[in-house]
Amino acid sequence: MELSEAHLKRIEDSLPVERGNVSMEVLNFLNAVLYVAENGCKWRRLPERFGNWHTIYTRMNRWSKNGVWDRVFARLQQEGILQFELKVVSLDSTSVKVHPDGTGAGEKNGPQGIGKSRGGRNTKIHLVAADDVHAVGFRLSPGQSGDGPEGRELIGELGCPADGCALVMDMAYEGDETCGLATLLGFKPVAPPNPSRLKPWKLNKSLYRQRNHVERLFRRLKGFRRIFTRYDRLDVLFRCFVTSALIWLVLL
Repeated sequence: MELSEAHLKRIEDSLPVERGNVSMEVLNFLNAVLYVAENGCKWRRLPERFGNWHTIYTRMNRWSKNGVWDRVFARLQQEGILQFELKVVSLDSTSVKVHPDGTGAGEKNGPQGIGKSRGGRNTKIHLVAADDVHAVGFRLSPGQSGDGPEGRELIGELGCPADGCALVMDMAYEGDETCGLATLLGFKPVAPPNPSRLKPWKLNKSLYRQRNHVERLFRRLKGFRRIFTRYDRLDVLFRCFVTSALIWLVLL
């Protein structure tokens, strides 16, 4: 995978103008980040054709902290969703194993959504998908976090949807608190009722089948080795790789 000048033109008005003596072209920098995300290599192992690895890492870090990747993601996400009437979105989470290199940062350095579960150290990505390419939004949490509470935080951040938009979720989100919040925000929650409920509701199976959108998007995301395994100690950098991968999926 490699970005072209045509891809750059779609997003260049959302990118900052680099000041000072900048010798590295933006397109070359973006392709270097894409290479690391796709192949999961260490920064020091970047091929020489991309230039100095430390310069690339420094700019990547600066753009992460300045919200550049988030601006590009929001722009592309808005463009994509405006192309079709948003009637159904799906919510789910996936776990990402944390490599030993991704642990050990001090708490004062920034948030680290890393926790312990039965599978060891991991991070969860909670995501709302419009289809198998476009994400509406996502958040990170430690691996032991419950899906329901984190899902409520995420849909609360998204705000009010288009009128009548269905929110498709699995049984982890069927609790009264999650469905109640979704309804309050304007969603139509679609989730299978827990078998222990005294008054279970009838599941709209045709809508529920569209939950595979978020599963397919997770599969695409985990095609990027830097996301399949977390090597980054701080959330700001790991989130950057998730955001940039979502950008590449839309562009490519």
